[in-house]
Amino acid sequence: MTSGPQQRLLKLFKRLAPAQQECLLNYAEFLTQQAPHEHTGGRSVERMEPLDIPRPDAESVIGAIRRLSETFPMLDKNDLFHETSELMTAHVMQGRSANEVIDELEIIFRRHYERIQSTSEQEG
Repeated sequence: MTSGPQQRLLKLFKRLAPAQQECLLNYAEFLTQQAPHEHTGGRSVERMEPLDIPRPDAESVIGAIRRLSETFPMLDKNDLFHETSELMTAHVMQGRSANEVIDELEIIFRRHYERIQSTSEQEG
């Protein structure tokens, strides 16, 4: 048996056109990617270097968020949530191109990484 919010979401989902259903699923998947996940095993996150995960030729925005989250595991996803959700919304709801959004996501993730590096150097 599903709860009230789950039933409401399911009702709304069923009323959407297939393309809108896909957008909603993409957005829900995006939101789950923003949730904090694996810890860093006690390592100092400020001293971690980004992983070298190349950008595939054909990549979805969700795929890019996953890749960038893996590339920069030291970043707090909550700090990135506002900016990444705005870009995801622009892509899903306003039709902004995936490549353009991914380019901006890469800039945002790099900027946040450089910010924690700068903070770490100032403290150390």
